[in-house]
Amino acid sequence: QLVESGGGLVQAGDSLRLSCAASGRTFSNYAMGWFRQAPGKEREFVAAISWSGIITAYSDSAKGRFTISRDNAKNTVYLQMNSLKPEDTAVYYCATDLTEVIKRAQDDYDYWGQGTQVTVSS
Repeated sequence: QLVESGGGLVQAGDSLRLSCAASGRTFSNYAMGWFRQAPGKEREFVAAISWSGIITAYSDSAKGRFTISRDNAKNTVYLQMNSLKPEDTAVYYCATDLTEVIKRAQDDYDYWGQGTQVTVSS
């Protein structure tokens, strides 16, 4: 089970840190990803991280502003979001496909959290 938290209502330019806590099994051996879905839009890739945390990948919109990290001892993945913009408003999901490989396509992911809402006002 994956449970996201940390979302909320913030102003443009603010920061938020999202957390994704895994339970029921150890996810430390698997790559993890963050996705988001804005109203009326398809869910899109945001960031992903390898099991070790050494390899990361970002969407163009996230690069330079967001940082994905993980604490395997806590079975938790984070998404630090800085310089937030109104266009970052979305429900943010974490996911895994129980492999070591970082992937960008949502269809490659099998396990999803329920999502956490991020709203950025202008």
